Amino acid sequence: MFFHLFDPMYFVFVAPALLLMLFAQFWVKRAYAVGMQIPARLSGAAAARYILDEAGCQDVAIEEVPGTLSDHYDPRSRVLRLSSDIYRSRTATAVGIAAHESGHALQHAHNWMPLIIRNAAVPAATFGGAAFSVLFFGGVIISMFFRNPHLGINLMLLGVLLYCGVLVFQLINLPVEFDASARAKRILAHYQIVDGDGAVAVNRVLNAAALTYVAAMLLTLLEIAYYLFRILGSQRN
Repeated sequence: MFFHLFDPMYFVFVAPALLLMLFAQFWVKRAYAVGMQIPARLSGAAAARYILDEAGCQDVAIEEVPGTLSDHYDPRSRVLRLSSDIYRSRTATAVGIAAHESGHALQHAHNWMPLIIRNAAVPAATFGGAAFSVLFFGGVIISMFFRNPHLGINLMLLGVLLYCGVLVFQLINLPVEFDASARAKRILAHYQIVDGDGAVAVNRVLNAAALTYVAAMLLTLLEIAYYLFRILGSQRN
């Protein structure tokens, strides 16, 4: 049995996901840049503060953080963190991303069940990703150097099974992200924070960001298919 890091079959399996990911990243950068040129009534920080206050979430703090696309909501600290460009800019991109992250805060405040399930799945995904590397490559070493293919295959299969925890997390995360974007679009329109052109820009930014989550999930799924193909093919041999 032989696995190596540059197996051409790996790229045959994951090529659709890699292409989708490249397209999604290009779309995100393009939509982000275009949206940063379209003005909005409020800055990202002001829009987030208004949305949260109107929803009764005055206890959620808003902080400026360094980086680009580092925006996120921390449910443990109940803090919404926005990158400097998003925090300060009065643009469609800024209010769109700020409203999306505010959507996660509203999900948390309302005890929205998919978010609760996603948060509960984080430890399994973290453990599964780490355990996969140890078990899979440990199985390869045992099969190749210790001449025990049966044990090696079982370890690799166990690693792939645990890696499925990452896929489950990504599947659960999709409706959470889609809902946060849908909330953002509705809220921005309802409070007239963006005009018609701004709404179009917000849709493009959030739809592009959503596609990156789909691409990441597809990549994990195809990686699992590849590993099973290699393991079961080697077992037959």
